[in-house]
This record gives sequence, C-alpha cells and structure tokens, in this order.
Amino acid sequence: MLELVNIHKTFNLGTINEKKALNGVNLRLDEGDFVTVIGGNGAGKSTVLNAIAGVWPIDTGNIIIDGQDVTGLPEHKRAAFLGRVFQDPMNGTTATMEIEENLALAARRGKRRGLSWGITKKEKEEYRELLKMLDLGLEDRMTSKVGLLSGGQRQALTLLMATLKKPKLLLLDEHTAALDPKTAAKVLALSDKMIEENNLTAMMVTHNMRDAIVHGNRLIMMNEGKVILDIKGEEKKKLTVEDLLHKFEEISGEEFANDKALLSK
Repeated sequence: MLELVNIHKTFNLGTINEKKALNGVNLRLDEGDFVTVIGGNGAGKSTVLNAIAGVWPIDTGNIIIDGQDVTGLPEHKRAAFLGRVFQDPMNGTTATMEIEENLALAARRGKRRGLSWGITKKEKEEYRELLKMLDLGLEDRMTSKVGLLSGGQRQALTLLMATLKKPKLLLLDEHTAALDPKTAAKVLALSDKMIEENNLTAMMVTHNMRDAIVHGNRLIMMNEGKVILDIKGEEKKKLTVEDLLHKFEEISGEEFANDKALLSK
C-alpha cells in the first residue's frame, strides 16, 4: 500500500542552518498494516509524514501509494489517497462551520461540486449514525459550530472526517499529544476501532513509547533521518519500554534523549 524508496530531504541546503532531515528512508507497508513511528527529537518522524503527504518536494527517492508513484504530485492531488489527523485539534476542522457541514466537506473530497442542495436528508441521517459511534453526544449537536467543541471532541470529529472516504493511507501525526490523558486514551481507542473496522493502512507518529508498543501491528524507530528498527508480530507483542530503549542504544550507540518520550513511559 505504501513504499518509500531511498527518500532524502535536506532543509536550508548550503546555508549555516542546513539540516539533513531524511537520510535514505526505505519502508514498505502492506495493506492493513498499522505502523507506529517513534524516535528522538529531530529523528525525522513528522518529516516522513509530510513527505508522504506532499507538503514539500523530496530531494531524491520515490513515494509509491497503492502501486502509483506520487512523488511528483502536489499536496492537493495526493489528498485523494490520504486521510490525515494533525497534532493540533484546530487543524483538521473548520471552526466557523457546523458539525454536519464539516462532515459534508469530508464526504465530498475529490468530487466535482454542483448546484444541488448542500446536505440532503439522507446524508444527515448517515452523519448522525456515524457521530453516534464516537459516543460523545455529537449526534444531537449536528448544527453546532465546531469552534464550540472541546479539543478532544474536535480531534474525534477530525478522525471521523479523515476516515469517511476510506483513504488508501491514514496518517496520524502525534494526534493525541495536545489532549489530556483521559481524552487521549479515548481518541486512541477510536483510532484503533476505525482502522480495524475499515481495514485501513495507517502510520501513527507518537512520542509515547507505551502507546507505540500497545497500538498497531508493527513498530518502527527512527534516528537521524533513517529507520533503525522495524518490529512486528510476536516480537512486538512481547516488547517493553525497557527493551525498546535497550535496542535503540544497541543500534545507534547512544542513549535515547527524548525527555517527552521518557516521561511518558
């Protein structure tokens, strides 16, 4: 479903601020894989997601989604393949529009616009049923402005919008980092449910080592712009945070230095 072939990306090339963000990333995701991505500060985690989404062009390499080489496609054309949930709950929704209007926008992604009624009665009924799945009472607030919702409610809505069209690939970029622990746990449980029920292929960047171990069927660790560890199956199920730290130190020859990740053990 996804193949990254020798991806390189350097920011501010030739200046004093030059930074090699991706240094030959190779990665293959099969259909239905749910991969968690962890690493220290500046390891290249979010940069990989931005490269896949087409936020900026890569220097060299190829990005292939479901057999199609999208390396040269701009961000708006890749949107047909992707669903994405950002770290900031404010980024995935339009605050001044109603809940049902936000869902209608997500449902129409990639379609031609016409002059028919904005939201049909049938669509309203479908959205109500979908919102019930979130168990947040939003099905009774469909005409409320999204700006009135809490961060957790907005992130849950964003997750629903991102998976509405069953994307080829779902990208979750530290999507619970800005939420309190209880709300984060609920959004993670919803993520698991939606990925499993829709058989989605997904990548989740997280700073939380325990979350990286518990969620998904595969874990990759990045360091200095490369994938240095790829664990799946039974080996992943038996992992502990201490195992992960030991493996990192063994492969990289240095101590794991992300305070945020260590504090979330």
